[in-house]
Amino acid sequence: MSEMAEVAHPAVVSREEWLAQRLPLLAEEKELTRLMDRVNAKRRRLPMVRVEKEYVFDTPEGKKSLLDLFDGKRQLIVYHFMYGPDDEKPCDGCEGLVDEIGGIAPLAKRDTAFTLISRGPLARLEKFKAEKGWKLPWISSFGSDFNYDFHVTLDPAVTPAEYNYKPVTYTGEMPGFSVFFRLGDEIFHTYSRFARGGEGITDTYYMLDLTPYGRQEDFEDSPDGWPQKPTYG
Repeated sequence: MSEMAEVAHPAVVSREEWLAQRLPLLAEEKELTRLMDRVNAKRRRLPMVRVEKEYVFDTPEGKKSLLDLFDGKRQLIVYHFMYGPDDEKPCDGCEGLVDEIGGIAPLAKRDTAFTLISRGPLARLEKFKAEKGWKLPWISSFGSDFNYDFHVTLDPAVTPAEYNYKPVTYTGEMPGFSVFFRLGDEIFHTYSRFARGGEGITDTYYMLDLTPYGRQEDFEDSPDGWPQKPTYG
């Protein structure tokens, strides 16, 4: 029996028949791109909330504040990596996502810092990071309220009501992204997304789409005064 008969596969058609179906799909893909542009434009117009609480993190360079994590940049993206203090091993999904992120140099060029944060102890994070050969910064929020306040360690008894816009259906760690913006020494929370919301964030352009400034390119529909450069300049 031939492999054609044994293996599930798309229907085989002529180039003309394929094109007749491909072109309508292309129209939908273009509409999806335009929809994403409209959603990103709305995200760039979200208001922001001042971060009043002080947070301290364990890093390879010692204790650091949330402000320190900006490293002088205007924006900060945090990936909440599921690796709690009681977890025997890190989340497989988070591991796969970080494997895919790769280089993030374009973030720094657009005034944006990035770090992984987990609630597990720093020594355990450092050990796993070395085993993986990762270069991305990965720090510990162990002992602070950071994970609880930004809704990635879920405990209905302690999760602040103002952050509980997503129903708590279980307890424990949750993956997600949180975005922060800095004005002088003041820090503001601008955006968060959780669970499957982060599945597609495996390149720096999509990550920049989460920030108030976006990709900072002139094709974007951004408010007046936002920093922008020629898209292909």
